[in-house]
Amino acid sequence: MTSPPKRPIITLTTDFGASDHYVAAMKGVILTRCPAAQLVDVTHDIPPYGILAGAYAIHQSASWFPRGTVHLAIVDPGVGTARRGILVDAGGQFFVAPDNGLLSFILRGHPEAHVYELTNRRFWLAPVSATFHGRDVFAPVAAALASGAAKRNDVGKRFREPLVLSNLAPEAKGRHSWTGLVLSIDRFGNVITNFPQADFSFVATSGFSVQAGRRRVDAFKRTFGDARSGHLFAYFGSSGFLEIGMNQQSAASAMQVEPGASLLLRRTPRAASRKTARA
Repeated sequence: MTSPPKRPIITLTTDFGASDHYVAAMKGVILTRCPAAQLVDVTHDIPPYGILAGAYAIHQSASWFPRGTVHLAIVDPGVGTARRGILVDAGGQFFVAPDNGLLSFILRGHPEAHVYELTNRRFWLAPVSATFHGRDVFAPVAAALASGAAKRNDVGKRFREPLVLSNLAPEAKGRHSWTGLVLSIDRFGNVITNFPQADFSFVATSGFSVQAGRRRVDAFKRTFGDARSGHLFAYFGSSGFLEIGMNQQSAASAMQVEPGASLLLRRTPRAASRKTARA
């Protein structure tokens, strides 16, 4: 069972942005109930309602934190509806979030995870707003876990069917082609795909093309400094996935894609790899 560290860490990942009071309100609740908490902002710039991009951000950041960390994640277009709130105990860490696919990567990566529905109102604020469960439900539960005031089975009953997004893995469409999607776009405009390096390493050495709408990329570069300005290229980023970039420009703008956009990856004859990306 996961136990909180001596000085508990709580991370926050939301689509709330920085212009409103929402993040500060959640932090106030947490610090009132767990004054010793170390609060770490992963990001509050997830695109509004961007469950897929939020799932990617949590996946990329969580493994770098120590055991016992509590990860609070709020991207919640279904707030106030019948969607569950959940606690996931996975990989020695806690994850508190709405049950809408936001923890899909965590659940896929930890099939042994224990999942609990947040039903014990003893740990919630009262009254509970119909539109701000981040403050009234999720933040106080995260604080209770971090402080040791609640164990995982105190927050509600265990259940076994949390929502996991169905399209996270690429799908083969023939011997040499796969459909995939855009997981996220970083602030530099780099396009992170769901093609794992471990499964698609051939892109670095063989001919290939990645297509999004009418845009096609068929050049691979090891790093940005190897690419000419204004040309799209693929590379394997620190994410562990195939990414598409443009040296000192936004690949996402050039390709006109957003998180969730469909991609087609093809393995092509070796000669194709010598071509430059079509701008």
